[in-house]
Amino acid sequence: MKLETLATKPKLVTVTVDDEKIVEAYGEPLEFHIYDRHSMDTFMKLAALEGDSSVGDIGTLVGDMILDEKGNKVLVDGNVLPIDVMLKVIEVVVKRLGNSVTQTLETSVQS
Repeated sequence: MKLETLATKPKLVTVTVDDEKIVEAYGEPLEFHIYDRHSMDTFMKLAALEGDSSVGDIGTLVGDMILDEKGNKVLVDGNVLPIDVMLKVIEVVVKRLGNSVTQTLETSVQS
């Protein structure tokens, strides 16, 4: 396989938070969007934050990744999410971005 077949522009994907406690609290699953891949710089910032950094630092970085269906940032103009939602969003985003095998497999299948 040629390396250029794996190089694509990031695509906006829908992420659903359907955790039982979140659905119970808010009446339905919550949806947001993120890009399916990020630069190595963003990945390394996230990896560096997992060790000694506070949840607030991780929340700030992940907060910049939370987008609406048009690719616009959701957390702008001082808007914040409820703590229970933000913690679950952080968990989902970090888990999704940390799974590089899935990205490679999905790309290979689409080729």
